[in-house]
Amino acid sequence: MDSAAPYLRDRADDTAAGQVLGLVDAADWLYDHWYLLALAIAVCWGVGELVVRRLAAHASAERMALELVSNRHFAPSLEEIFRRGVQLARASTAMPWWAPRRAKAVQIRLRADGSSPLRYRIEGPAGGQRLLSITPFGPDVTVNRARPIADEPRTHTVRAEFILRGKPTAPLREVPLTPDPLQPLVDAVSDLRAELGDLAEIRLAIQRAPKWALRARRLQLMGAARRSERREAQRAARWLRQDASGIEDSLTWQLQQLLSDKPAAGAGRRLVMPPVPRRVEPAEALGKLADDDHLVRVQLLVMCASNTEGRAQARLAQLQAALDVFGGRSRWAMRGWRLGPWRIGADHWPTKRGFERRWTLGHCQPPRANWVRLEELTGLLKPPTMHCRLPVLAGDLPTFEFGDPELLLQGIYRGPDGRKRLVATYAQETLFEVGVGKAGGGKTERALAQAIGWAHAGGGLLFVDPHRDSWPRATTFLAHDALMRRIALVDLNGLGANPRVSSWNPLGMHQGQTAHEVVEAITDGYASALAWDDATAPRAITILTAALAVLVAVNEAACQAGRPENQATIFHVRAMLTDAAFRKSALATVADRLDEEARSWWQVVFPTLPPDAFAVVLNPIARLAANPITRAFLGQPVGVYNIRAAMDSRMVVWVCPGGNGPTDRLVTALLARDLLRAVRSRRDTPEAKRVPFRPYFDELITLTGAAPETIAAMFEDFRKYRCQVHGMTQLLARLPSSVRLSLVQNSSTLATTAGSKSAIAPITAEWGDDPSPDRVATIERFEHYVSMNVHGRRVGPVLLRGPHLDAVFAAQARPQQVPALEQAALANAGALPLDQLTDRAAEQIGRVAAFLAERSPATAVPLTKDEYE
Repeated sequence: MDSAAPYLRDRADDTAAGQVLGLVDAADWLYDHWYLLALAIAVCWGVGELVVRRLAAHASAERMALELVSNRHFAPSLEEIFRRGVQLARASTAMPWWAPRRAKAVQIRLRADGSSPLRYRIEGPAGGQRLLSITPFGPDVTVNRARPIADEPRTHTVRAEFILRGKPTAPLREVPLTPDPLQPLVDAVSDLRAELGDLAEIRLAIQRAPKWALRARRLQLMGAARRSERREAQRAARWLRQDASGIEDSLTWQLQQLLSDKPAAGAGRRLVMPPVPRRVEPAEALGKLADDDHLVRVQLLVMCASNTEGRAQARLAQLQAALDVFGGRSRWAMRGWRLGPWRIGADHWPTKRGFERRWTLGHCQPPRANWVRLEELTGLLKPPTMHCRLPVLAGDLPTFEFGDPELLLQGIYRGPDGRKRLVATYAQETLFEVGVGKAGGGKTERALAQAIGWAHAGGGLLFVDPHRDSWPRATTFLAHDALMRRIALVDLNGLGANPRVSSWNPLGMHQGQTAHEVVEAITDGYASALAWDDATAPRAITILTAALAVLVAVNEAACQAGRPENQATIFHVRAMLTDAAFRKSALATVADRLDEEARSWWQVVFPTLPPDAFAVVLNPIARLAANPITRAFLGQPVGVYNIRAAMDSRMVVWVCPGGNGPTDRLVTALLARDLLRAVRSRRDTPEAKRVPFRPYFDELITLTGAAPETIAAMFEDFRKYRCQVHGMTQLLARLPSSVRLSLVQNSSTLATTAGSKSAIAPITAEWGDDPSPDRVATIERFEHYVSMNVHGRRVGPVLLRGPHLDAVFAAQARPQQVPALEQAALANAGALPLDQLTDRAAEQIGRVAAFLAERSPATAVPLTKDEYE
């Protein structure tokens, strides 16, 4: 055994030496052939990366998209926003177990392409849809399933990825919720022009990071902090040694040693104790990374595009400046390198392909520094709130195009970039409109611009102006050959020595009216102007109704006989009540047309009425007869004025009642009630065939003084018959309560100019005092705050400049054709000289009496009061 030991030892030595030599040889070989090792590592990495990319692409193929739309009352609390952030972080992990980390992310997309000021979308794993569909924001945010967005290629595109710069453990600046943190981003895209192909989009991807990545980041930060402390300690020790050496070499210190009784110990040098490195506290060194709660990694990508050179780059610079609002000791900075005027970033090789892949597939591969807490992302975790000032884009409020029958001019909007454009609403959605403002503020000018644009687009309208100021203002822009045949002027102001006046018989039956509707319209108009009701004047209403029923029946008989020129007018009410012979003939002629109850009233009730019972009915008619203009207008048997025919034929009718006295109020009330009757009569026409018609009422205070309930009924009922009412008034508070409530309740468009705060307050109260009465009261002349309905939602209130006719319709001005227009408008209204109409009205009493004498039976039933006496 002893003899064999040396042999074994030798063999062991040889084996160990051989292994060492083998390792050395292998190392030498690898050193000499390092490129093979590098190639093997590269191949393994490439294969692994290819597998991960394919898996990630497969996992990202099934993603969901939600679009969040907030209303104008959306004002979330910090807790609600934080809970939303927790939902987003949780939803990012709703992926299969085999999905790579880069695919496990939720993406917030803030997009502006001209369709809306800022669209807010959430994209993420399909498994997170249930979690994200119900938000903590409540009913103020609507969550809709969104479709994929397909962008057309733009000529110029710029890309950028943002990374957190500054102190890596410091949080972003805490941005308050008022004003909205998204306001800088909204302002950055407020001048976007869709017609130039402008596009801007921000994508914020949120990812819950693995624990090992967080631990590695913490170890790195702790190591860096300890090295920093050691460097600081070494620097402090070096300065201490330098300070001690300087003191010992100084003349003062040497003299002190010579004069001292006790020489310094040793070599006379002080012992300097170097400072000990300060202990690194994890909470101080790690900052926001110290705790695991609600810590996420984020990836911020931005892309801007345009078909115009330079606009995309300018947009990216605006967005970069907007993101600076969130910066503090840590800030968002563009990732890349700058070489003089050039920047090497996401738009260049080698990072461009990676950017495009992450942008297209929604992958999240954030930079190492992009660790944030959910509290830092508060401003980006919600849609725009009520504190965000949104611009009005063409998609929100269409641009007015002259001659387009689908658009209704509203005013001039000045965008954030200073560009001005004429904005409009859709005619089909603008059902009722109310304009309020002080005299001279521009509300009538705005209504005229709207009416003129509507007329040129082929629409029909009625413009009622008691003061007639609007007609000469509008004629210059309506004097076109194509419009002259459609325009009619009913002017009751009596200008000139022998003015031309149109004619209207409220009792006329030659236009195919329904008898009981005509009687009801006249009675209601009469009662409205005189403030009659069943409590204050029941007998007067009954007498007038009975007289009108007989006269309308007479007119029916005349029209059926082919003699409409023998029709009675409203002035025959006096003959019906006071002339026994006329009454006897009329009742005999229409006895078979009256029902039993009507005949019984004339036989039983009428003879018992005292003579003074008729005064309340006859006095207003006497005032009408005393005015030559109203007598000529209402005293013709076959009136030309027919508002129902004007609606159906798209006529442009201007009616100027002539003032606001008692007589004028009665005429206005009759006209208003006839309009209500005519519109309601459109129920005989299928809805699809009803021609749109727009009445414009200037000076509503004057008009509603004559017919308050009638005007209120218009704002309540006309929508059903495709008749849209526009009203203007100086003071909303001076309108009768029924009219005021109907106006505000049903208005599609609500506008106000400057005025006193007390006058403006009822309008701004409808807007939630945003803007406040103080702000509206100080706007410039001709400016309006307007709220409108577009696509079923309210836009505004928006500050608009009132359209000035001379500027907006300068190309349509035809001042040389104004005389021809006035002649055509009077001719279309059947206007004749006043003296001719007066003579015809005076002869009408005898003409109707002769017709009744001819038509009455030889033996008549005694129905008159005189015979009973």
